[in-house]
Amino acid sequence: MAAKDEPIIIKKYANRRLYNTGTSTYVTLEDLAEMVKKGEEFTVQDAKTGDDITHPVLTQIIFELENKEGQNMLPIPFLRQLIAFYGDQMQMIVPSFLEQSMIAFSKEQERFREQMKGALGKSPLDMMKIATPIKALEEQTRRNMEMFQNAMRLFTPFPPAGPSAGSNGPSAAPAEPARKETSEKPDDLQELKEQIAAMQRKLDTMS
Repeated sequence: MAAKDEPIIIKKYANRRLYNTGTSTYVTLEDLAEMVKKGEEFTVQDAKTGDDITHPVLTQIIFELENKEGQNMLPIPFLRQLIAFYGDQMQMIVPSFLEQSMIAFSKEQERFREQMKGALGKSPLDMMKIATPIKALEEQTRRNMEMFQNAMRLFTPFPPAGPSAGSNGPSAAPAEPARKETSEKPDDLQELKEQIAAMQRKLDTMS
């Protein structure tokens, strides 16, 4: 039995069966999904090696849910963007960005649900007030994306060379400043870390 306030241990055996040590019963991925929805903390361990395999099991739950008709939550453009980040320089800040965004969204979701309950049975004018938290969610998402895009620019400080790169227009960069920027690259890394930390603090404040 798991100690109070400690995550329940779920053991996964070679035959793919899952065993809940808290209830001494075998469970399914659907059972684990329900535990997540109820806010029950658990850790999945390989029964043979004792390795923590919570991440791949939770990912498998999402895969199963996404394959159920009418339950898709992850749009194709999002999936494409997420896949593109694997192995990219931006991969290091994506998890933190997604985590903080979901935390903020969950908090707004609770407030939205409370307003929905209070608006039931009221006049259409009262129902219109529900639009306020929806707009707040949209605005918050927009701000999050702006900060994320700013972080992305930190990894690409030099503008890509376009068709007019060789022209005499404003986009043409002088050779000397370019060499100077390159020489200062080690300092840019520290500045990048500081700006990522600042972005993290902003996300924490928003949440």
